[in-house]
Amino acid sequence: MAWILITGCLLSVWVISLCKVLLLAHMCKRNSFKKNGKALRKRNVLIVIAHPDDESMFFTPTINYLISRGHYIYILCLSIGDADNRGRIRKRELFQACATLKVPMQQVKVVDHPDLQDGFGKVWNHKLVANLVKEEIGKYNIDMIITFDNYGVSGHCNHRDVYYGVCELLYDIPHREIEAWELVSTNILRKYIGPIDVWLSVFVAMLHSNETIQFLVNEHPCRSFLAMAQHSSQWVWFRKCFVAMSSYTYMNTLRKIK
Repeated sequence: MAWILITGCLLSVWVISLCKVLLLAHMCKRNSFKKNGKALRKRNVLIVIAHPDDESMFFTPTINYLISRGHYIYILCLSIGDADNRGRIRKRELFQACATLKVPMQQVKVVDHPDLQDGFGKVWNHKLVANLVKEEIGKYNIDMIITFDNYGVSGHCNHRDVYYGVCELLYDIPHREIEAWELVSTNILRKYIGPIDVWLSVFVAMLHSNETIQFLVNEHPCRSFLAMAQHSSQWVWFRKCFVAMSSYTYMNTLRKIK
């Protein structure tokens, strides 16, 4: 009987939290990424990821939010995800997922470099990462970069190397008018409580200025499932559970890289 009561309470909190996420998405009219209290012009935003499916598993709240407000999204994926010899398939799946997320195919690039191979223990050259990102910045006049933080959400070494590569780039061009934001990694409890994390995320965002922390809710959570489902080679039961249970499906907290 006690277990039924506990399960019922948790389910109720889950539903209420999901309603909170959807309410914030539809009622919150403020523009994020302001400077000196003023909304900025439309941005050319480069999202730098390590593997095909990172965009769907971790960054969909950010992608949905920015596209709905007219910003231009470019995605740079630094490997084809060939750890299981499915790189060619995964590359194709990435383009399909990006189409679901309404990112045009010509604004998506997948790198297949011998020194940037998918896998734990595969160390990536930070200078090489920096140079590849720099090419995209010049090609598309990028003025904002969004990527992983130094833990990389899951702790994957490739995610972390992407972060350090972006940091090396920023160190080389400190005076350029470009912003960089990192996706904040949370502890394992917050990571797997789904929409319930909205309460703590909102509180954390309230403690910081809008120029250092951005809290973005997913305006179309179902799009996360549809996008991830395009990665059919990866769409196994535990990833289905991850997308349902992960707080990154429902919200993203971005922190400015200084």
